[in-house]
Amino acid sequence: MAFDIEMIKAVYSRMDERIAVARKVVGKPMALAEKILYTHLFEGNASEAFKRGESYVDFAPDRVAMQDATAQMALLQFMQAGKSQAAVPSTVHADHLIQAKIGASKDLQESLNQNNEVFNFLSSVSNKYGIGFWKPGAGIIHQVVLENYAFPGGMMIGTDSHTVNAGGLGMVAVGVGGADAVDVMAGMAWELKFPKLIGVKLTGKLSGWTAPKDVILKVAGILTVKGGTGAIVEYFGEGAESLSCTGKGTICNMGAEIGATTSTFGYDDSMRRYLKATDRADIVELADKVADHLTGDPEVYAEPEKYFDQVIEINLSELEPHINGPFTPDRATPVSEMKKEVQSNDWPEKVEWGLIGSCTNSSYEDISRAASIAKQAVEKGLVPKAEFGINPGSEQVRYTIERDGFIETFERLGTKIFTNACGPCIGQWARAGAEKQEKNTIIHSFNRNFSKRADGNPNTHAFVSSPEIVAAVAIAGDLGFNPMTDTLTNDKGEEVKLDAPTGWELPPKGFDVEDPGYQAPAEDGSGIDVVVSPDSKRLQLLEPFAAWDGKNITGAKLLIKAFGKCTTDHISMAGPWLRFRGHLDNISDNCLIGAVNAYNQESNKVKNLLTGEYGEVPATQRAYKAAGLQTIVVGDHNYGEGSSREHAAMEPRHLGVRAVIVKSFARIHETNLKKQGMLGLTFDTEADYDKILEDDTFNFLDLDQFAPGKQLTLEVVHADGSKDIIKLNHTYNAQQIEWFKAGSALNLIKLQNKA
Repeated sequence: MAFDIEMIKAVYSRMDERIAVARKVVGKPMALAEKILYTHLFEGNASEAFKRGESYVDFAPDRVAMQDATAQMALLQFMQAGKSQAAVPSTVHADHLIQAKIGASKDLQESLNQNNEVFNFLSSVSNKYGIGFWKPGAGIIHQVVLENYAFPGGMMIGTDSHTVNAGGLGMVAVGVGGADAVDVMAGMAWELKFPKLIGVKLTGKLSGWTAPKDVILKVAGILTVKGGTGAIVEYFGEGAESLSCTGKGTICNMGAEIGATTSTFGYDDSMRRYLKATDRADIVELADKVADHLTGDPEVYAEPEKYFDQVIEINLSELEPHINGPFTPDRATPVSEMKKEVQSNDWPEKVEWGLIGSCTNSSYEDISRAASIAKQAVEKGLVPKAEFGINPGSEQVRYTIERDGFIETFERLGTKIFTNACGPCIGQWARAGAEKQEKNTIIHSFNRNFSKRADGNPNTHAFVSSPEIVAAVAIAGDLGFNPMTDTLTNDKGEEVKLDAPTGWELPPKGFDVEDPGYQAPAEDGSGIDVVVSPDSKRLQLLEPFAAWDGKNITGAKLLIKAFGKCTTDHISMAGPWLRFRGHLDNISDNCLIGAVNAYNQESNKVKNLLTGEYGEVPATQRAYKAAGLQTIVVGDHNYGEGSSREHAAMEPRHLGVRAVIVKSFARIHETNLKKQGMLGLTFDTEADYDKILEDDTFNFLDLDQFAPGKQLTLEVVHADGSKDIIKLNHTYNAQQIEWFKAGSALNLIKLQNKA
């Protein structure tokens, strides 16, 4: 029986009417993404046709999911909203705060010892407000959601950028900041700019060494890390129908790496099989009755150029396995060209580690195909040249792969089986020797490979590939190894070749698990007290941010001008800082410490304009705040790329930064800035970025006339007394300007609740 089946029935029961009305309003055939968007309007039936990339629209998502690192801040905010229970089905998943070091059982116990205060807080808050809680060791949020909560045609939001994974089961699932989650849990609308549509037509069928992961690695190479910004990517065609459901999830998961709002696939037999295998045949019965609504109209797929803003076509029969990286997930290289690329770029050819798992590739199918390579290595007398590590996606997957012998197969190669958690994928990896910062190469099946992300070492060259390629390359210990053509020398001195991987879409004996790790909330949480110690180093109750005084910001100074790529990892690092995700003041000590200062090309070293000396970014900003000095941050393209973590917006806000001015934003980060009452602005002329000097003073000339669609004017006063007048653009609508005026979106919610 599926969770929240009555909610799912309600979603399907209104589809006929809402899609019929929307079709009349739109006046043309509809893609799947459009159907889901129009059936989830907060107002109900559509009354206008929205303009893609322009219209701000209020939606009513069906559910909310939060992982433990982001849930802390989201729930601390929700506690201020004055609600007795979450308005929609919601869950919390303890998966980020578990460090990979020794192995599953010891690592899990160590996490429980270190993070007990946080886990108890999340458990009690969930219990009080009717939220399901998945305990430490239960699994990675997105795999658990796919196994238990995702359903075709639904809409969900989650406080993690890889919430988009649920698109593998035909959802519109979007990563958001905690403030957005608070809105929805409080029963309010969730606002999103109506997305553009990118269609990806898949023909042919995968075979041999090629895996679903290679589809998104190829797409990332085509669109780059910002090519999907503001768009939903919809996959269709015979090739799409040939993919497994979890394979579809992998493709949607890494849509976050191209900046896409989300990605999705139409309802088909692979989804039926997966739903039945995960004990949700009741959803299949309901979905089959509205199946026409759970995929795009035939006319759309027949002539996609007429209905999508951009169309990409990929023939799966011709697609080659890819390895993407290093340092960015969109640098795509076919395996056959990798040796040449390694040599021409002087990348370390020796592979030190192969890592399989993460929310992207930790399904039964992924593990079984990788295990088939490991089994061959054992049988053919091959000794892995690299170390191996695996993070199963959920306790259900882990229990089932252990029953079916895959864990034993990996362990015969000396593989470390880590906890069912994110681990190295989000920097929770106590990698021996990483502190030496030696130049080295690792290969993994994760989604991101930014500098320092996995192990904190800026010289670790991380490459992204499918689990089966990861296994083969790790066994070879050679980044240039091509398993389709190359041989390896075994323990007898013989040249042997690996056969193409084999595996199972779903376990032949079915899934099994003794304890999935789920805690249902109390029926009545009114008597439950949530206690946060004022002396806690891990948790801190929030104080509302100050409202805007209605005046122009003048006399502001520059905190940092960030050079080049500045992701949320640069703005608010993960790894060891995860332990402070519930304590805003403590975690603010990592604010922008990874950003590269444009004036000296160093990280965490900026000029303190009060003293003239150089110091760490957070300490410098705290000095400015103590002196009552307002500041701004300047950045480059796609600022805030990566994770949904709203700490990257809350930390500068907490420390007193008033505005972030960049060439362009990543979608989630721009929204997070707006939600926290910050000014997120872009240069009208990108070259004006170069006019910003280290000692400048900034005066907003017309912020007191802040209005939708109206540019803002910034006076830049240089140290020699000369001035530049710079025009700034923004995307704030009337509601978002009210967030700014109130000091934050949460402040506005509280004011409205009191009214």
